[in-house]
Amino acid sequence: MSQYYPRPRKALGQNFLTDRNIIAKILSAAQLVPDDCVLEVGPGRGALTELLAQRVRRLVAVEFDRDLAAILRQRFSAEPQVNIHEQDVLKVDFSALLGIDRFKVVANLPYNISTPVLFRFLEERQRFSKLVVMLQKEVGERLAAPPDCGDYGVLTVLFRQWFEVKREFLVPPGCFHPAPKVDSVVISLVPLPASRVQVGDQALFERVVKAAFAMRRKTLWNCLKNADLLEAATLEQALAACGIDGRRRGETLDLEEFASLSRAVQTTLNQ
Repeated sequence: MSQYYPRPRKALGQNFLTDRNIIAKILSAAQLVPDDCVLEVGPGRGALTELLAQRVRRLVAVEFDRDLAAILRQRFSAEPQVNIHEQDVLKVDFSALLGIDRFKVVANLPYNISTPVLFRFLEERQRFSKLVVMLQKEVGERLAAPPDCGDYGVLTVLFRQWFEVKREFLVPPGCFHPAPKVDSVVISLVPLPASRVQVGDQALFERVVKAAFAMRRKTLWNCLKNADLLEAATLEQALAACGIDGRRRGETLDLEEFASLSRAVQTTLNQ
C-alpha cells in the first residue's frame, strides 16, 4: 500500500511505524476487548489502525494531514466501526468527536506535538479508561521521572496526580519510516478515580507547580515570588506553614509536598 501514500512530511513530525512486532506489543499493552471504543491520534498510513479496526466496537482516528485522511477514509469505507476525522487534535471538540462513550487511546503520537497532546488528554481524562501512547524517549522519561532529576517537571507532577504511569517498552528508530533520530518509548497511563493527593484549588495547584519549574536553577522562593502568587511576607508564612524550605529548588519537591504547599498558599490567600 505504501506507494499510494504521500511522502512523510517532516514538518508534521511524521515517522510511520512499520514493525508489526511492535504493533502487536502495543495492542497487547492496550488490553483490548471487543466492546472497546478506541481513539487513535495520527494514524498515518494506517498500520496500527488496520489491526485496531479488527478488535474493537468503535475506532475514531484523528489525522491532521488532509491527504492521508482522504486515503484512510477510502481504505476503511467498508468498515462502519471506523471513523476517520481530518482535524487538529489540539483543537478538536472531544464531546462532539467521542460522544458519551468512554474510550481507550492507542496511538503513535506525532513527536512534534506530543507534549501538548498529552496535556489535552490530561484535561479530558474523564473520557478515557486507558491510554497507550508512543512518545519520543525523552518525553516518556519526563512522565515517569522521580523527583530531583533533570527530567522531573510539570508534566511529571500533574500526570502523577491523576494517572498510574507505566513504561511499557523501548522502540528503536529502525521500527519507523523514516527512522527518527531518537529512541521512542511506549507508555501506558491509567486514570485514577480521584486525585492522588488533596490539593485544594486545582487551578491554584497547577499555578504553583508551573511557577516552581519556571526557572529551574532558581530557588523555590524566587520562583514563587516571581510568579506574583503572594507578597514576600505572606509567602514566608505559607512556606513555614507547610514546613518547606524556600531555598530548595522546585524539582526536589514530590507530589505530596506540592499539594501541601498549594494548600498552604490557598490558606494564606484566604486570610
